[in-house]
Parts: sequence; structure tokens; C-alpha cells
Amino acid sequence: MIRQAQAGDIELAYVDEAGFAPQPPNRSAWTKRGETHAVTAKRLNVIGALLSSGQLVMTKLWQSVNGLWFFAFLMSLIERVKKPMVVILDNASIHTAKKLQPYWDLLKEKGMRFYFLPAYSPELNRIEILWKKMKYEWLPFKTFTTTELEQAIDKIGDGFSPIYQLTFC
Repeated sequence: MIRQAQAGDIELAYVDEAGFAPQPPNRSAWTKRGETHAVTAKRLNVIGALLSSGQLVMTKLWQSVNGLWFFAFLMSLIERVKKPMVVILDNASIHTAKKLQPYWDLLKEKGMRFYFLPAYSPELNRIEILWKKMKYEWLPFKTFTTTELEQAIDKIGDGFSPIYQLTFC
């Protein structure tokens, strides 16, 4: 598949989801005896595709990602990339839900094929490296407003080739 992508015959799409919190992780905190320490759990969920052509395609949601959101993302991806595509995925339940079989069939009719990675092997999905870089290197360690977090994610997405880069050996 990699040779086919290098020849330009197909597009490889490393696809996955990641969540970004407006606050850095709070591993411990002091709270007065008898009071409950509250942590805001609002997260910006991002569905992304790292393409073999070097592009990064992302969409953001302030709600949980479910199978329908995932397939809507894939549908927009196949419309954007005008060549046969192989999507590389993990086995998350939103990727494998049986009730979504008609959506799989529609995507296959449009020229999309799927390659499911072995269980517990995130190192084989190149977009996992991107999520790690975003969370621990490229995003500043600070508290964001919701708007600031969206803008920071957009800045990385917009600057993904010239400023923010991944290299693979």
C-alpha cells in the first residue's frame, strides 16, 4: 500500500479521534475537608486524517464523537480526495459498529477501502504521533477558553506542513 501511495495510485489516510481539554491535566489537588473538588470535563473532540500526500484534514466537535459523526467525516474526506483511498483505523467501537454497515457499503462504493490495525497497536497509526505532538509539544501548557483552544487547534491544522511537521523514517 505504501508503494501505491508513493506512486500516486492511492491515498493512504491514517484516521483517528482525539480529545483536547481546555485545562491541562490535574493529577492532584488540595480541597478543604468535606468539600468536593470539581473538574470541568468539557472536551474538544477532533477527528483527523493524516494523508500520505502530506495533508492534514480535521474537524472539531464540542460533543462526543459517535459512528454517525465519524462516517460524515469519512464521507467529506472521500469527496475531497479524488482518488482511491485506503483508510487505516484502529478497532474502536465507532469504527466497527454493525448497525452502521450501510454507511460502510456507501463509502466502499465511492472507492474507499479500510485497513484495520491489530488490537493494541497505536504505534502503527501515524496520526497517533500527531496527536501526541499536538498535546505535549505544539500546544502551550496553559488553560484555554473554548475559543482559544479551537483557534490553537486550527493554527496547527493550518500550519501543518510549513510550520508543524512530522517526519517518518
